[in-house]
Amino acid sequence: MRNHTSNRTRAALSQEAGFSLIELLIVVAIILIIAAIAIPSLLRSRIAANEASAASAVRTITSAQYAYNAAYPTMGFAPDLASLGGAGVPCVPSVTAACILDPSLASGQRSGYNFLAGGFASGGGLNTSFVSSSAPSNYGITGVRKFCMLADGSLHIHPGSDTTPAPDVSTCVSYPIAQ
Repeated sequence: MRNHTSNRTRAALSQEAGFSLIELLIVVAIILIIAAIAIPSLLRSRIAANEASAASAVRTITSAQYAYNAAYPTMGFAPDLASLGGAGVPCVPSVTAACILDPSLASGQRSGYNFLAGGFASGGGLNTSFVSSSAPSNYGITGVRKFCMLADGSLHIHPGSDTTPAPDVSTCVSYPIAQ
């Protein structure tokens, strides 16, 4: 009789130990619901961070253009982004590589954005104006807005789906000014 009771106790314990399949499925479903809520917010936060970094980088490129103009007044503003950067350690400044920007930004890509900078001559070979611009390298994933800044310091923002930075002053001027 004693052996019969212990078998019942073992059977009852084996049914109570652990989780049932339904309980595990409910937990997995709850985790998936939480993930479905959290992941879009994470992606929006990442896009916002990339856009803030891109706008800051455009301002940095603009400051580098003014520094280039001060260092090489006979050239005016730098003709391209590579002229603001420089390679090698230590970097030796020259007209073609002024060592003003860090190499990652001077390469034209950073934080999911493509960058472009260029000086434009209005006569006499001196670059008297410039545009610094950026566009998301993968629209909708790394960013949804393009940024550009002119020599007058006005930041322009464009919510277009194009992944090409503003190539010239007239394109940048067509974008709305940031408020």
